[in-house]
Amino acid sequence: MKKIVLAVLIFCSLSAFAQDTEKSAETSKWTKGGMFTFQFNQVSLTNWAAGGQSSLSVNTMLNVFANYKDDKQTWSNSLDIGYGLLKQGSAPLIKSDDRIELNSKYGRNINDAWFYSALLNFKTQMADGFNYPNDNKRISKFLAPGYMILALGFDYNPSESFTYLLSPITSKVTIVNDQTLADAGAFGVDAAEVDGAGVVTANGRKIRYEVGAYLKMMYKKDIMENVNFQTKLDLFSNYLNNPQNIDVNWEVLVGMKINKYLTATLNTHLIYDDDIVIDN
Repeated sequence: MKKIVLAVLIFCSLSAFAQDTEKSAETSKWTKGGMFTFQFNQVSLTNWAAGGQSSLSVNTMLNVFANYKDDKQTWSNSLDIGYGLLKQGSAPLIKSDDRIELNSKYGRNINDAWFYSALLNFKTQMADGFNYPNDNKRISKFLAPGYMILALGFDYNPSESFTYLLSPITSKVTIVNDQTLADAGAFGVDAAEVDGAGVVTANGRKIRYEVGAYLKMMYKKDIMENVNFQTKLDLFSNYLNNPQNIDVNWEVLVGMKINKYLTATLNTHLIYDDDIVIDN
């Protein structure tokens, strides 16, 4: 019997970008826009002698913004939503990306580069997360966790490519809106109290409050022709508990345009939170 060797690779990418830059009397102080990206990849292998696995992946991303600026004040707003799914071989379908992030920052001029600033940052996810390959153990869900930061401080913004916010007074709220996860002390909340027989005598807390110092830095620039570099760094120190153990959220994105048809991106995302216990 003749063996059929078949390999099929399907790739589809769709992106759209829109920006409102009207200069009428009413809208000249606002800049609005956004970008939507959809990517679909599929590899199908049948009797493939070289080995490998069939795979399927879908990724979507939505970024929208609305920024206001006049001679005395600025107000920047952005919403980022990302979701992705991945399947390899006979393994179950799993998440590869899931995030919702809302940012709103208001600034009042001190001079051309410095502002009094107030910032709101909120992060969570959409769908349940599991301890793969065990898809029966849920370890996260919508608003479990959810993080909200309220910061008051000073913003240094000398150009459109660089901004630096330093807040000596910051409130950080961690939300775990799931009693099972809260009882386990997930994401740093106080775990349930149990007696000697293992009976729960007090439920775990669903909210954790922290007060500390916060730094947020963003930089974006074309470092050479057709190469764009972007980085975002968030640092938080809790005054009330181990202030030397600083929470870190650091993203780096390098985008390179190779030619009219090809682009390449390199992305890293480092997250460290001393209050979240994980296996080594």
